[in-house]
Amino acid sequence: LSRDKRAKWNGIPILLQKLYESSHPNSDLSYAHTFLKVLSSHLSMEAMSFVTEDRKTAQESTFPNTYTFDLFGGVDLLVEILMRPTLTMQKKKPKMNDDLVKDCLSVLYNCCICTEGVTKSLAARDDFVLFLFTLMTNKKTFLQTATLIEDILGVKKEMIQLEGIPNLSSLVQSFDQQQLANFCRILSVTISEPDVGNDDKHTLLAKNAQQKRNASPSRAEVNQVTLLNIPGFIERLCKLATRKVSEATGANFLQELEDWYTWLDNALVLDALMQMATEEAEQSSPESSDESSLATSPLRHRLPQSMKIVHEIMYKVEVLYVLCVLLMGRQRNQVHKMLAEFRLIPGLNNLFDKLIWRKYTASNHVVHGQNENCDCSPEISFKIQFLRLLQSFSDHHENKYLLLNSQELNELSAISMKANIPEVEALVNTDRSLVCDGKKGLLTRLLTVMKREPPDSSFRFWQARAVESFLRGATSYADQMFLLKRGLLEHILFCIIDSGCTSRDVLQSYFDLLGELMKFNIDAFKRFNKYVNTPEKFQTFLTQINSSLVDSNMLVRCIVLSLDRFESQTEDVKVVEVLSECCLLSYMARVENRLSFLFRLINIINVQTLTQENVSCLNTSLVILMLARRKAKLPFYLNALREKEYAEKYPGCLLNNFHNLLRFWQRHYLNKDKDSTCLENSSCIPFSYWKETVSVLLGSDRTSLCAIASYIDEPFMDVDRDLLED
Repeated sequence: LSRDKRAKWNGIPILLQKLYESSHPNSDLSYAHTFLKVLSSHLSMEAMSFVTEDRKTAQESTFPNTYTFDLFGGVDLLVEILMRPTLTMQKKKPKMNDDLVKDCLSVLYNCCICTEGVTKSLAARDDFVLFLFTLMTNKKTFLQTATLIEDILGVKKEMIQLEGIPNLSSLVQSFDQQQLANFCRILSVTISEPDVGNDDKHTLLAKNAQQKRNASPSRAEVNQVTLLNIPGFIERLCKLATRKVSEATGANFLQELEDWYTWLDNALVLDALMQMATEEAEQSSPESSDESSLATSPLRHRLPQSMKIVHEIMYKVEVLYVLCVLLMGRQRNQVHKMLAEFRLIPGLNNLFDKLIWRKYTASNHVVHGQNENCDCSPEISFKIQFLRLLQSFSDHHENKYLLLNSQELNELSAISMKANIPEVEALVNTDRSLVCDGKKGLLTRLLTVMKREPPDSSFRFWQARAVESFLRGATSYADQMFLLKRGLLEHILFCIIDSGCTSRDVLQSYFDLLGELMKFNIDAFKRFNKYVNTPEKFQTFLTQINSSLVDSNMLVRCIVLSLDRFESQTEDVKVVEVLSECCLLSYMARVENRLSFLFRLINIINVQTLTQENVSCLNTSLVILMLARRKAKLPFYLNALREKEYAEKYPGCLLNNFHNLLRFWQRHYLNKDKDSTCLENSSCIPFSYWKETVSVLLGSDRTSLCAIASYIDEPFMDVDRDLLED
C-alpha cells in the first residue's frame, strides 16, 4: 500500500487484482462488476478532461490512472472477460449482463481516448476487432461498441475485410435505421482508399508506379463489393438519406438523446444546436411546415426539435458519404442503377428547401479545399457531402437527367427541336417515373442557391463542381442553353470579374464550369460579349485567367476549340457576326496570343511535377498544336517555340521539356486501363488524332518539319534521354 501511495496509483492495481479474482471462468461476475464500476469512475474523469481540453496538447503522462490501469494488465483482462463467452466449449453459451458489457466497453473506450498505445494494441488483435462487430447485434450496447470500433479502425494499419465479420448480412439486416446510420460512420473507413483525399496533388509518376504494384482490387474495393451484396442495403441507405425529420423521430427520442454523449465529443455540435434553437426563435415564419412551426413554440420545445434536425443531418452526412464512395468505385454502374431505382435524387429534391439548404449557413470562415473530412459544423459538412454526391452522380453518366423534373426535360427537348438538332440519347432513355417531382428539379434548385452565395464562400467551389459535372462528357447544346437561359453565364462572369473573389479553388471551379458552358456554343459567346462590354472588364477577365493557368487552362482550351469550329462555319450568318464582334474570340484569333498561352502552358509543368490537376496544361498545349497541325501550321508553332528559347537565352529549354512531357504522355494515356474517351469527348478530336500528333512530334527524323527534334540544335539536345526509364 505504501508503494501505491508513493507511485500515486490510486489503488488501481489492488482493484484490478480483485477484479481478476472475481472474474474467474465460473463466477457469476456480479462482484466483478462492482469493482469494474469503481475502476470506471477513476478512468472516466480522465477521459472527460481529455475530451474537453485540446486533444493535441494533452500528454499521456497527464492520465496516470489510465496508464496504471493498462500497465497492470487491465486492458487485457477486460478483453478476456468480454470474449469469454465465445471461447467456452459449453453447448449453452453463457450470457453476459448487458450493463457489464457496456461498462467494459466504456472503460476500454476511455483508455483508447487517453492512450493511443491502447488503441493500437487493440487494433492489432483481429480476433477482438471482428468480435466487437458481433456485439452490435445488441441494441443496448450498440453505441458503445460502435464508438470503440470507430476509434480502433482509425489507427488500424491493415484495412479490415468486411467479409471476415461473422454473419455480416444478417447483422446489417437486424439494424434499425439509427443503428444503420451509425454503422455508416464505421463503414466509411473500410471502403475509402487510404489517402485519397489529396489525390490531385500526387505526382502522376508516383501514381502510375503505385498502380503497377497493385493491379488486383484493393481491400477497399473488395469491401465495397461485400456491401453491395448485402440484400436491401442500398435501398435502406436511400431511405435514410431521404427521410424527413418528422419521420425520423424514433419512438423513444429521450433514449436517443442519452446516447448523444458519443457524438458530443464534438463541441461544434452543441454550438450548432444552440445557434439553431435561437435562430428559429428569431425567424418566425408563416409557413406551417414541421420545421418552421417551431418558431412559435417556446425554447424548451424547440431545443429537442433542433436536436432532431442536427441529429438527422449528422446521420445523413454519414450515409451520403458511403453512397458517394460507392458511386466513385468500380461498381459504379450497378450503384447508379440502384440509386435511380430507389429514387434517391427525387427524395433529396424534396428535402432541399426544408433541410439541406434550410437557411444560408455562412461557410466563409472555413476554406475547404479538396478535403472532405474537414472538422466543421454538421450543417456545413452536410451541404458539402450533398454537393459531392451530386457531382459524382452526374459526372459522365446518363442518369444525370434524373436531376430535372418532367417540365424541365420537356424544355430540353423543345430546345433541341427549335435548334433542329437530335435529342441526346441519354435524355430519350431517361425513365420519367424516376425523375424529380415538384416545381423545380434538383439542378435548378442548386442554381438558385448558388447565385445567392457570398463571393468567397467555399460552397461555391462545390456548387460549381456539381453543375460542371452535369455538363461534362460530350457537349450538349440543349444542356448548355437550359443553363444559359437561367442566367448562369452572367453569374459566373460576375463572380470572376466583379465580385472580388480571390479564392483559387472557387475561381478554378468557375473557370472549368465556364469552359463547359461556352464550349462550341455561339449563343454563349454572344452573351459573353454582352456582359463584358468594356475594355476594362475584358482586361480584368484576362488578368484573372493569366493569374494561374493551372486553374484556367480548361477554359483556354474551350475558347481555342470553339474558335476553330466557328471558323469552319462561315456560311452561318450568326456565327460570322459573333466572330467579328466578340472580344474573346478576336483575342484568341491572334496567333501571338495563342503562342503566348502555349509557351506558358509548357513552361509551368515538367514530368516530375505532373499531377492529376496540372496534367490538363499538357493536354491543352496539345490541343493548340493539333489544331495547328490540321491547318498545316505545326512547323510555324515549333519554330516560334525555338525563337522564344533563343530570345530568353536558354536554347533547348522549352522544347526538351516538351519532348519529355510527350513521352510521358504516351506512357500514361496509351496504357490499356487509361480512359481516353474523356479526352475525345471534351475536345471532339478523335483519340487516334491525339496519338498520331504525339508520335509525329516525337519523330526521330531530324529532317521532318513536324518533329520537335528538328528544332533543337545538336549541342542542346537533352542528354538525359532516359529520364523516364526508372
